[in-house]
Amino acid sequence: MLLAYVDESFSRDWYYMAALLCDGAGAKAIGQALDGVVEKAIKDHGVPADAELHGYELFQGEGWWKDLPPRARIGVYNDAFSVIGEHARAIILRGLDSAGLRDRYPQPDPPHSLVLMALLERIDEYSRAAGEHALVIADEVGEQAKHRSDLASYRKSGTWGYRAAKITQIVDTLHFAPSNASRLVQAIDLVVFLYRRIETHVEPNEKARRANANLWARIEPKVAHRRCWYPMANRT
Repeated sequence: MLLAYVDESFSRDWYYMAALLCDGAGAKAIGQALDGVVEKAIKDHGVPADAELHGYELFQGEGWWKDLPPRARIGVYNDAFSVIGEHARAIILRGLDSAGLRDRYPQPDPPHSLVLMALLERIDEYSRAAGEHALVIADEVGEQAKHRSDLASYRKSGTWGYRAAKITQIVDTLHFAPSNASRLVQAIDLVVFLYRRIETHVEPNEKARRANANLWARIEPKVAHRRCWYPMANRT
C-alpha cells in the first residue's frame, strides 16, 4: 500500500499541486526525520517549539521562521529535502495556467478540482505500474465533500479529458488532515511551494536561483511525473 500526501500552492494566475508517495516504512522515516529537522532548528536557532515546515514561511522568513537569517532557513529547507529525497518513493507534480483557463472558458471549473483530477489520475497510474494501491491524504481545504464525491465518480465513471480513465488503485475516500498534525503534509507543502516558485517566479538574484536549484536537486531523482496545462497553448 502506498500513501500519497497531497498539497497545493497557487496564485491568481497559477495553480500547482503535488503528491508525495511512500510506503509505510518511508512515511515513518520521513515523519521521524522531519521531527529531527525541526528539533535541530529549535536547538540551534531558538525557533518556537511548535514550529511547522511550510514552504512560504520558511522561504520568506515569516511565522515560526521570522528570526532566522536566509542561510539558516536554506539549511533547514535543505535538511528537509534531503529527508524527502532519501525516503520518498515518488513525487508527482501537476500545474495549471489559471489565467489561460479564464481566457479560454467563460465559466471554467475551479482550478483546484481540475488539477486534483489530473493528480489523482497520475497517482492511480503510478500505483498500477508499481502493483500497489494508494491511500490519499491531503491538506485540509474547502469543499471536502465535493472532492470526495468527485473521486467516487472517477472510480465509477472515469475522469474526463484527453486521457480519461477510471480510477482503480486509489482506495477508500480522500482523507484530509491538518498540516500541524502531519509532517508528511508539511513535506509536500515544501515541495509544491518551491516547484511553483521555480516555475512561475523570475528570481532577480543569481545566488537565490542557485540556492533554489541546489535544493531541488535533492528531490529531482524522485520526480516521477510533472506537467502543467496551458489552456491557451496552440490556439490562434
